[in-house]
Amino acid sequence: MRKAYLLHTQTDIFSFFGKKLKGYVIYFISCLLGFFVLSSCSVNKYIQSGESLYTGAKIKTNIDSSLNKSQKKALDEQLKTIIRPIPNSMIFGFPYKVWFYYVVGKPKKEKSPRAWFRKRFGEVPVLASKRAVNINTEIISNYLNNEGYFRSTATGELVVKGKKAEAIYVANVKPRYSIGKVEFIKKDTSAFSKSLIQTKDNSLLKVGEPYRFDNIKLERDRIDKALKLNGYYYFRPDFLIIKADSNQNARQVNLYLELKPNITQTSLKQYTIKDVLVYIDTPDSTTNTGVQIRRGLKVFDPKRAYNNRVFNDAIGFRSGRLYNSQTHDASLSRLINLRNFKFVKNRFEMVNRSDSALINVVYDLTSLKNKSLQAEANFLTRSNNLAGTQLGVNWLNRNIFKGAEILKIGINTGFDFQLASKNLNNTLNSYYRLAADADLTFPRFLLPFYSVRAGRNQALPKTNINLGYVRLVQKGVGINPDSSTYRYNQYTITSLRSSLSYTLRKNASVEHNFTPLSINLIKPQNISEEFTEKIFRSAGAGNVQDLLRYDQILITRLILGGQYNIVYTPVQTPKSKHYFYLNAGVDIAGNIAGLFTKKQSDDSKRIANTVFEQYTRFDVETRYYLDLSPSIRLANRAILGYGLPYGNSKNLPTQVKQYFVGGSNSIRAFRARSIGPGNYNILGDSTAIFTTAYGDVKLELNSELRIKVSQIINLAAFIDAGNIWLAKYNESSGYPESSVFGKNFYKQLAVGGGLGLRLDFTYVKLRLDLATPFCKPWLPEGERWVIQDIKPFDKAWRKQNLILNIAVDYPF
Repeated sequence: MRKAYLLHTQTDIFSFFGKKLKGYVIYFISCLLGFFVLSSCSVNKYIQSGESLYTGAKIKTNIDSSLNKSQKKALDEQLKTIIRPIPNSMIFGFPYKVWFYYVVGKPKKEKSPRAWFRKRFGEVPVLASKRAVNINTEIISNYLNNEGYFRSTATGELVVKGKKAEAIYVANVKPRYSIGKVEFIKKDTSAFSKSLIQTKDNSLLKVGEPYRFDNIKLERDRIDKALKLNGYYYFRPDFLIIKADSNQNARQVNLYLELKPNITQTSLKQYTIKDVLVYIDTPDSTTNTGVQIRRGLKVFDPKRAYNNRVFNDAIGFRSGRLYNSQTHDASLSRLINLRNFKFVKNRFEMVNRSDSALINVVYDLTSLKNKSLQAEANFLTRSNNLAGTQLGVNWLNRNIFKGAEILKIGINTGFDFQLASKNLNNTLNSYYRLAADADLTFPRFLLPFYSVRAGRNQALPKTNINLGYVRLVQKGVGINPDSSTYRYNQYTITSLRSSLSYTLRKNASVEHNFTPLSINLIKPQNISEEFTEKIFRSAGAGNVQDLLRYDQILITRLILGGQYNIVYTPVQTPKSKHYFYLNAGVDIAGNIAGLFTKKQSDDSKRIANTVFEQYTRFDVETRYYLDLSPSIRLANRAILGYGLPYGNSKNLPTQVKQYFVGGSNSIRAFRARSIGPGNYNILGDSTAIFTTAYGDVKLELNSELRIKVSQIINLAAFIDAGNIWLAKYNESSGYPESSVFGKNFYKQLAVGGGLGLRLDFTYVKLRLDLATPFCKPWLPEGERWVIQDIKPFDKAWRKQNLILNIAVDYPF
């Protein structure tokens, strides 16, 4: 459950305009423009005589017909990004941060409120300079030549108007050259020359592609990495030179890669590992105190705090093997991810022999404190529209069994309350929580016949054993005969869970999580007579669904199963405009238990006289981000969840495994748990007690255009769609047959959209999203799309349709 500060309110944001809205808007805009004009003048008075405020640059490119329109546009955009300096932030041409910088004034002390405000919200004025224009013309010319537009030139001038100045550049772009031939020059028959030639197969320099100097630098880095995978520890990319021979008539460049002359033999040798030395909390790495040797690994551990297996698994280097940079990186990453060491330092020492091609690997480790105690107090909100407080204490024990294991025991208590619900019963409800958790993590798989592969995975596999307990007391509000109110405990739900799970991170992109055993016992207790009477009164008033739905909540549930989950996040290159994320998993419960238990007289299967759940649930979430420009990003998300109950289960376990949509991180035009299932309107009867919608199937689609206005201010326009459904119909759910997922599911999608304001305060991102429904799936077909009914100046419409979401961080 995601933590986020969120608030759903029906905000009447236009009421202050009144009946004369149009006149007020015109008056407001006039005042705003007048303010900018006067403020601009007030900025000008601070600019010294002979100086001008730099407002930006324009570039005109003269290009021959070899480039099409899209290529020309891309080149123009790229040239704009390399021009410096960057002008001050402006709104409608007004340098508001410069104005604030001058208004605040120069602080007397460097560390004072005035200095903080000036630095945080102001900007030093960027003044125009002819020298900067001359430098930029050289930069543009060099960039074009480095991109293969040989013999291109650039000119620039400064256009001054009053106290402001703009730079104008003209780039004369010549035809682009492509790669004609690529050769790796072999000067001798040495082992190094052979290794160098072998790297050519994966060359980044392709015949026929445009010449780019950046690709030449990347090619040298690629060769360096390939050689370091094969023992060449002391080799460097700048030992290589690539000579270019251009043919002006053919507009081609032939490239010849060779080794620089006079490179020392030390840099051209393949190095083999002699010893792997690990020093733990020893200031003098020459000591022999506490030395332990295992499989060529020497551990100097005076306190005998760690088993040697920890370092044998974490460090991939082995005596007698060639140096490998992948093993180097993986070993450092593993040692850091053990979370047992404050500092991890690594160095390589050449063995002192004249003809030596041997190196020692040395690690200096400084341990963290084994035990720590931490107290925390939080105000938090959840994606299910609950907010509250939480007080907790966590105790941490590192290296509890001398194998770098981590034991964490936590106890927390808190109080939750319902945020902004149309239903009075839900608004008055509150929840008291008491929870305890114990997590024991091993930096290895607790499996027979499994060993860590020396240099492959970036992180060690993990085994996690978890035990948790939660006690939830739901409190309600009763009404006395004299109309006064009182609070009472409606019911208590306790949850006891335990799991065994394994985590394997193969590389920086892929992580696998496998939980072969998961047990969760959920048991209701202390159901008050007053609450029972309340439910039956509601059912007697026609809300039979209340009785059916609470019957699903207030029963003992036993969930025996397992899960598998994979997270895929491709590594992005610095210049990449595309970002992708995938999280997929399967959750299976009751299948194995069902094989070994017999049916009872009521056709159910039980363990310890408790009916266990049987279902299969699939979940997929994908995210795709596209940078349209340096300041504009298109963010997209798709979520699909499908649960199939069978055997003992008619639905997925309510409120535990079922889905819901709506809220500040979901479909923002609707409140959390207020949509569906299908075309059912959970809020249709305001007298009902149970007004939260859950389902077995979930589909959600989100798209958001994010615009960076300034360092702090960001804007967004978004659209969300989705719904939940039942996987199959059953009367006990309390929902009609139209709530079942079917071929017409797309006609039952709730759709909403709106505008957002995000304030980035570096450590905290405050988000305000104002949304309204576009399509309400519970309305009759033909009337569900309500875009034509949007009336932003109508108070009644705003009260019923505008949702203001206040949250921290982005929704996805």
